[in-house]
Amino acid sequence: MDDVKIVELYLQRDENAITYTAGKYGKKLQNLSFGIVGDRSTAEECENDTYSEAWCSIPPKEPRSYFYAFLCRIVRNISLDRCRQREALKRKAHISELSLELENCIPSPDDCAQRIEDMAFAEMLNKFLERLTADKRKIFVRRYFFLDSVEDIAGRYSLSESKVKTSLFRVRSELKNYLIKEGYEL
Repeated sequence: MDDVKIVELYLQRDENAITYTAGKYGKKLQNLSFGIVGDRSTAEECENDTYSEAWCSIPPKEPRSYFYAFLCRIVRNISLDRCRQREALKRKAHISELSLELENCIPSPDDCAQRIEDMAFAEMLNKFLERLTADKRKIFVRRYFFLDSVEDIAGRYSLSESKVKTSLFRVRSELKNYLIKEGYEL
């Protein structure tokens, strides 16, 4: 069943929407969650919580054209919350590593809150991503949204790990320069 029809089922409050969602995207959502929490049973819980959150969010939201991305955002946020809850102050090393990689090219939350609202920053980031080639954009999103390892990205796109690392380094540099050009002090 296509995404538009599944979203229509949510809007009609038909519980089959969850069944169709799980059938179409369950494994992908669980794998995304597992990459963050590192535990299969917790990933399954996050997947199930995603369906509940989608049920509560549709309506008022109607993500017909971006349903999978909508679900990915939900499962990612739930998984990160679980990670924070489980480990309190001791966050997983790979999440901290990714934060450090982007730290030098994205303003801290305090700076961002002082200069612009979060929505304006997200719009600017989207404009930056649109300027990238499709390959660079995919690598960047797989690393910093889906939290894939460099090794996984290299395997997914049949690239060497050094090519992926180089691409990520260059895109982070481009992002930093773009943000500075747009008026951000880093």
